[in-house]
Amino acid sequence: MIDSKYTDFDEYIRQGEPDKKEKASIWRTAIGLQAVDGLKTSDYLKQTARKHIEGEINIDEVRNLIKSYYESKTRREPDDDSTQEADKVSANIAKILSAEALDFSAKGYIALHRRIFDGVFKHAGKRRDYNITKKEWVLDGDIVYYLNWEDLRQALDFDIEQEKKFSYKGISSDALISHIAKFVAGIWQIHAFGEGNTRTTAVFTILYLRDIGFNVENDMFAEHSWYFRNALVRANYRNAVKNIDYSPLYLERFFRNLLLGDGWDLRNRYLHISATAEWKNQPNLLPRTSTQQVPNKYPTSTQQVKDRLHTDNLNIIKLIKTIGENEMSVKEMMLGVELKDRVSFLYNYLTPAINEGYVRMLYPDSPRHPRQKYLLTVKGQILYQELKQKSNV
Repeated sequence: MIDSKYTDFDEYIRQGEPDKKEKASIWRTAIGLQAVDGLKTSDYLKQTARKHIEGEINIDEVRNLIKSYYESKTRREPDDDSTQEADKVSANIAKILSAEALDFSAKGYIALHRRIFDGVFKHAGKRRDYNITKKEWVLDGDIVYYLNWEDLRQALDFDIEQEKKFSYKGISSDALISHIAKFVAGIWQIHAFGEGNTRTTAVFTILYLRDIGFNVENDMFAEHSWYFRNALVRANYRNAVKNIDYSPLYLERFFRNLLLGDGWDLRNRYLHISATAEWKNQPNLLPRTSTQQVPNKYPTSTQQVKDRLHTDNLNIIKLIKTIGENEMSVKEMMLGVELKDRVSFLYNYLTPAINEGYVRMLYPDSPRHPRQKYLLTVKGQILYQELKQKSNV
């Protein structure tokens, strides 16, 4: 029997088995992202999500149950429409994040919107054909100018193609954060859809960061989705009369917490253009140290976890140094780490490096490709550069 007092699945994240912990984290994110549009999910959705976490039903059964629940309701509540949207979208996002697949293209971004809002919006997966503006609390009621509707597809194609061409080789962690923030802010500013842009951008960002090697913790989006949206607003707003320029700093601090383990206080009042003196300076509650350690939200025996870019696994470090900026076969990597036993190499070196997001296949969709080789992910490249600087690899 699942204790009904839990509404945010903390019990699974603190004490659950790995599979349950992963599912709970995904549901927290899916539900948390509804806050960007002021939506709240129903208790029924949370109860059904727990059945999925427990393994009693699969994700498609969750979606069907939610659909049937609203079709069979005989008594309508005032907020039924918004709650139904939150429930269905949460279930759709949970399915997407469980699959972890990403089509990194303008077509894939548009298809992602369709998958997220399937069964919710008639225009799911369709680009807007009109111009929009929205008054923002964080801007004292002023607006961000989104892209002209006639230029949407061209802009999406351009931004994503530029990102595909961008090389992360030799880049520092600070430059990485700045670049990712700029890319995500640009995609969001296009505002390709009439509704659901922030939720689509958030899911797209999670999938992309995973795709380039980061083990992204979903909780940051679950707990700070409203900050994420307001940071996107500030990154795309300027007003010469008020002496306000584009401010990507707040979005960078979100990604610093997410990817580097920084401790910036992610409260929305710091982002307001007319913040009071008390909220003018956003503090880092956990200044970075030379050891790059951060407190674990769910305490372990050491109360700390390593910064997300680094690893204590010496075998992984050795493999990263071996691969460097090259593409290598298994045979070439084994030669580099001076190991002859293929099984031992796969078990102790390659598999852990792939699982922790440092190494990827050149042909991920065809693991047995005859010309299969391996190279560093973006995460692996950044760690390689840091190792290189320290030891002149």
